Amino acid sequence: MGKLFGTDGVRGVANTELTAELAYQLGRAGAYILTGGKKKAKIVIGRDTRISGDMLEAALVAGILSTGSDALCVGIVPTPAVAYLTRHYGADAGVVISASHNPVEYNGIKFFNRDGYKLPDGVEEQIEDMILNGKTIDLHPTGGHLGRKVEIDDAIKQYANFLKGTINVDLRGLKIAVDCANGAAYVAAPSLLSALGAELKIIHHKPDGFNINLKCGSTHPENIQKLVVDWGADVGLAFDGDADRLIAVDEKGQIVDGDKILTICGCSLREKGKLAKDTVVATVMSNIGLDIALKKCGCKVEKTQVGDRYVLEKMKEEGYVLGGEQSGHIIFLEHNTTGDGLLSALQLLSVMKEKEQSLSKLAGAMTTYPQVLVNAKVNNGNKTKYMEDEVIAQEIRKLEELMDGEGRVLIRPSGTEPLVRVMLEGKNESQLKTLAHNLAKLIEERLQ
Repeated sequence: MGKLFGTDGVRGVANTELTAELAYQLGRAGAYILTGGKKKAKIVIGRDTRISGDMLEAALVAGILSTGSDALCVGIVPTPAVAYLTRHYGADAGVVISASHNPVEYNGIKFFNRDGYKLPDGVEEQIEDMILNGKTIDLHPTGGHLGRKVEIDDAIKQYANFLKGTINVDLRGLKIAVDCANGAAYVAAPSLLSALGAELKIIHHKPDGFNINLKCGSTHPENIQKLVVDWGADVGLAFDGDADRLIAVDEKGQIVDGDKILTICGCSLREKGKLAKDTVVATVMSNIGLDIALKKCGCKVEKTQVGDRYVLEKMKEEGYVLGGEQSGHIIFLEHNTTGDGLLSALQLLSVMKEKEQSLSKLAGAMTTYPQVLVNAKVNNGNKTKYMEDEVIAQEIRKLEELMDGEGRVLIRPSGTEPLVRVMLEGKNESQLKTLAHNLAKLIEERLQ
């Protein structure tokens, strides 16, 4: 059997890989599985600004209505807004049509359950099984039992009101530069931040269906860096196409990535006694500077494999409230169930206001250590055996002793290529390069 769902929903080039036919099937199978065939169930649907969103939404809605479920269409809103609105409207599920930070030709369909969480693998597999194996959905309501499409025009207002309630300060006196990536935040971000009293300068907020993520947003922070410096802003905020991630910029034009946002917000929450178990969840790719900075302010760090879904799983399992990735996916689980760029921005801005400190000073609590990445080419069948080889294992232990808590060694097999990725972090970049190349060479020799 093939596979439809990747790490973040169903993605592909719209109209060739992600077709209207597939969107219809996903709507129908998704509604059937997620509502359990319940009569007059409700499913929230939101989308980003891509031109293909119209086509896919029409097909998806048709599939949902054909099962007897109502489709609550909330229009162009951030992905995390759909997670919130699903709970707010007491819906049975939520769906987002977006390919996040990918180019315009791509699109995606991602489901949330009734609680606003991404679906577990088992539920995605059930939906996949129905579609790929052509299983019949014995649900053909007629007349008044068909689903109804409901257009909701105040969804952004509802989401903004929810976000405002997560902080206890206003933003008067702050000059904020904002890059909306010509994406889903183009209405929500300016309206929210201006309502809280900030002085704004906004770029890339005129989507035309084609320009989403095009040399703008969180994947091209150079735009917001320049604007912050030229305008003399206190802070810059760059979102991606579906606004579930945030990259910030301090008043000097320096990037404040997800690791630094986690440091600032983690330390602040701990000071207030609101950081559950004094622990922040991050991934193995977070910089060691995060561990060191959080330790200084009395916090612990729990690490997961790469991917915000694994961060969220660990948070739910252990009852943690803050986690995220270097890329700017930050989860404040006390408030929302997924990464939320606007929520992250408000939490960060509220720390600046409460402490009356510049972002550069707050971000200075964490030093980003140099990282060196070298690929070792190995036999594909051997790429997971590096720790079974005692010579390699001994060399890794020697390097860890040499760094003595001021650096680390991370070895990861590639998921798709015959490579072992060797990543070293520490204070001395030239030394790291030598050590990383030597270790990669040893791995190549031993695992051919």
